[in-house]
Amino acid sequence: MPKPADTSTKKLISLAPDTWVQWVTNIPNIKVNEILSGEFQWISRESDVLIRASSPDYGEFLVLNELQLRYSPKMPRRIRAYAALAEEKYELPTYPVLINILQTTDVEIPTSFTSDIAGLKAIQDYRVINLWEVDVDVAFQQHLPSLLPFVPILKGGDNEFKIKEALQILRRDEQLNQLETVLAFFATFVLESALVKDIMRWDMGVLRESPWYEEILREGELRGEAQGIVSSIRTTLEAKFGSEGLELIPQISQISDLERLQEILRSIVLANNLEEIKQVL
Repeated sequence: MPKPADTSTKKLISLAPDTWVQWVTNIPNIKVNEILSGEFQWISRESDVLIRASSPDYGEFLVLNELQLRYSPKMPRRIRAYAALAEEKYELPTYPVLINILQTTDVEIPTSFTSDIAGLKAIQDYRVINLWEVDVDVAFQQHLPSLLPFVPILKGGDNEFKIKEALQILRRDEQLNQLETVLAFFATFVLESALVKDIMRWDMGVLRESPWYEEILREGELRGEAQGIVSSIRTTLEAKFGSEGLELIPQISQISDLERLQEILRSIVLANNLEEIKQVL
């Protein structure tokens, strides 16, 4: 059984911080000086990680890491605000990076925020990394243990051989084996849960301990209204089962009971196949 432990974004990045910042910035010879607090009075999220780094070419600067389960249209404005707060607090230039985990096919993801009011313009560029576009071999060849839990949703990682390879690496290292639940959670998006259970050799109920499982549930709960939970159901169905999953949305949209919708959302996260979801419905 995997060990319950800290699997926050900060913990993931701290496994190999120098390699991480080199990867997200594409700046060679960059070194991490310190992982900073990302709290700015009224802004504090576990998905934000602020790093003080330096390189021979650019001197000292900040790397802002924003890791999101799915892209939200609110992100450009948020990154602009967060980057400005970081620069004001630490008096250093900021390199913002947005990392999106699960693909949302109907949304175009911008790489900058712009506003124009009465001729006064604000522009904030940032780098976007979509994990589904990242080759799976990057996680193995560039010593990026932070990416190993996401192997199933990386490009070319949606098969049991790559998942088993990632699992073996995680289990060999005392510092990494705590990430098993994260790997298993994302494996259920590309393999049947029965196969994932066989690979992991533990009860799949432990997936409820995954922070990303909780994140999906929290998305629906925070939106509160039935329409918001249905939106979370839609994106989760699409991520796990593609267009076939979306065929269930008209039936689910007829349900107005919030507790019932939350039950359906939980079932989708751990379902082996669409037939199991249809039985719940």
